[in-house]
Amino acid sequence: MKNLHVQIDVHSGFCFGVVYAIEMAEEILDETGNLYCLGDIVHNDEEVKRLKNKGLKIIDHDVLKNLHNEKILIRAHGEPPSTYELAIKNNLTLIDASCPVVLKLQHRIKNSFDKGDSIYIYGKHAHAEVIGLLGQTNNEAVVFQDISELDMETIPKNIALYSQTTKSTDKFYEINDFLKNADIQVNTNDTICRQVSNRDKELRDFSGRFDKIVFVSGTKSSNGKVLYNVCKSTNPNTYFVSNRDQIDAEWFKENDRVGICGATSTPMWLMEQVREKILSL
Repeated sequence: MKNLHVQIDVHSGFCFGVVYAIEMAEEILDETGNLYCLGDIVHNDEEVKRLKNKGLKIIDHDVLKNLHNEKILIRAHGEPPSTYELAIKNNLTLIDASCPVVLKLQHRIKNSFDKGDSIYIYGKHAHAEVIGLLGQTNNEAVVFQDISELDMETIPKNIALYSQTTKSTDKFYEINDFLKNADIQVNTNDTICRQVSNRDKELRDFSGRFDKIVFVSGTKSSNGKVLYNVCKSTNPNTYFVSNRDQIDAEWFKENDRVGICGATSTPMWLMEQVREKILSL
């Protein structure tokens, strides 16, 4: 035994949008034992597996087109208008668990598009939330993950800048400043979720208090990648795992102080499993 001292970050775990979606899913599953969900309910394979065992069926848009008279859960990431139009056509009942922060952003982008703004969205290509945002603009908005993707010769001189809700605040304002310094008039819309962005400072404080950090997240989580890098920049001895089986005893020395934290898509039960595994070393 290495006599490790292990603490879970109390601020880590599901954000309220994910909590809301999972609670809605579990309530229906407890009643009926069956529910369709359009896309992974959360970007965490372990949590998805748990809910599949309760009867959740993950489907994609191709499957959705052929469903009729069924209940479909819309996850926290939100959906484009075309999904709601299809639901009416196929007599589908939508259980809408779209995150309120995402819905507000969708409405802002729709209003901006209707006014004729040139809309630029800092976000991950093909991400579920971004697809929903693009849908508000008839897929005409420009999505970019890095400023290098933009052709500065052809970009309009007046744009409306938005962000996927889970992107880095620092990076967003770096992009904003770069565009303004290039003499582009930018209508800046900071649409990053504060429950996510506030995690930056909290995790810097947390990760600086331990010898080792174990960051728990699904590999598909954009938020997980951002927050892992926050921890890694503060504490180089930070390790990324998706489940307890990925823990390596070689990471730890005797009497190490170990902090466990995770993404806003990481369930607390999974971090507790990781803690038990580390304590058993």
